[in-house]
Amino acid sequence: MLLTDKGKPDTTARGVLQALAEHAHKDGGGAHPSVLRLQYRTGYDRRTVQRALRRLETGGLITDTGETNGRTIWKLALHLKRPESDWSDLERLEEDERKAAAERKRRSRSKQVTHSASVTVTDAASVTDEGVTHSASGGHAFEVRDVTHSASGRHALNAALTTNEPSVQPPTTDRADVGGHASGSWGPPQNAPIDDDGFALTDAMRRWALDTFGPAIDIDHETALFVDHHRANLNRRPNWPAEWQKWVRRSAKWASERGNRPPLRAVSGGWQPYQNPTDTSSFKNGF
Repeated sequence: MLLTDKGKPDTTARGVLQALAEHAHKDGGGAHPSVLRLQYRTGYDRRTVQRALRRLETGGLITDTGETNGRTIWKLALHLKRPESDWSDLERLEEDERKAAAERKRRSRSKQVTHSASVTVTDAASVTDEGVTHSASGGHAFEVRDVTHSASGRHALNAALTTNEPSVQPPTTDRADVGGHASGSWGPPQNAPIDDDGFALTDAMRRWALDTFGPAIDIDHETALFVDHHRANLNRRPNWPAEWQKWVRRSAKWASERGNRPPLRAVSGGWQPYQNPTDTSSFKNGF
């Protein structure tokens, strides 16, 4: 195997050598294809074939033994063998490439992991203002004042004035109930695949779907479609229970729209709503 000036395999010379071997005798001699024939067999241009022949001759892989009909007769050096190191070098290069590909894949996966932001700890003493009473349920503190209604001239005593202090406990939402987490306790979004996030249909989610849409929606069937869809598309979401809610809402909407559509019948050139033959409200003047 000849090498180029940069130490790479000389594949051009090898192609010409293989074409010569097709025309050689069993002992390697008598190969005298024309340059035109070598061009046809290799796909190289004339100058490329001639330069490759010179490199093969200089490297001792072929020998000029005469001429016939204006063509050089070549003898191939069949006694030469490729060193075993060529095979071991190829195996080493392949192993290095495999390791490099695995390292690139590992780095790509590590970049997809979202690191949570640092958590700021606030001293509780600095948050609570003087004079604000927190109830057991975490509601707002109220101030009693006399409110005068100008229209009636009467006073409404003990009217509650809501302070600007935020509620200690945020309100519970449908999403928090379905997801199984209290609102406000959610960590930063991780954008995890549906299998990594451990998504599962809970009793709370079933109750939410039944209370909201009734028994018209097959929750197990819709959940199976939901999981198969996102698993097949390798989707990533920060909150799979909330994504499941949107899926169920869309399914309920589509089911309602399908129920409100009139049945169709085939006519020439397309489809049109089915006309009940007993309904004569659309017939006029006997037609």
